[in-house]
Amino acid sequence: MIRKFYLLSSPGPVSERISLGEGESLEACVLALPGYSGSLELTVDLEGRGASADIYGAYLCTGAEDVSLRVDMNHNVPSCHSRQLFKGIAGGTAKAAFRGLVKVAKDAVQTEAYQETHNILASDSARVEADPQLEIYADDVQCSHGATVGHLDELAQYYMRSRGIPEQEARVLQMISFLAPVLQHLPEEVREDLTARVESELRAL
Repeated sequence: MIRKFYLLSSPGPVSERISLGEGESLEACVLALPGYSGSLELTVDLEGRGASADIYGAYLCTGAEDVSLRVDMNHNVPSCHSRQLFKGIAGGTAKAAFRGLVKVAKDAVQTEAYQETHNILASDSARVEADPQLEIYADDVQCSHGATVGHLDELAQYYMRSRGIPEQEARVLQMISFLAPVLQHLPEEVREDLTARVESELRAL
């Protein structure tokens, strides 16, 4: 198992290419914190049967950040698995973008590849671009992608407020819950501290 953690806190670009051989697996987690402006470009090449890659990412932009995340997942051989889940919250005048490409080569049958990106606009001035893509050149595959950009669920907030939870606290709880599926994949040694930092930033948003 190859484990990677990308903590994006200092401005600038980050780029890496990872090749996985037969039976190898990758679990990667990406976290972009407030104040970070820059780009991450991650390329994963699945080159051996039975290789797998799971990538989880989250960004939190609260000011005027400009964040770009890109993942290229190349299924080059049969019987490989990949999953991507990216979630983000943009406030202030921030700009954020996720671009992902899953490419399944001609002979890469029995591929399983899933890609999702979900985003919340926390202000009217924030902007998010979500662009997941599939290029499939093989039959007998299971592949899907999806993208959403929206606002906080007003019905869920109303439900919490009707049970005595103040409006601001309801918003914070909803945002924490939204990011939780990614935050739970942070490395164990930093998970508690970084989750607490994210919660603190959300309360200040």
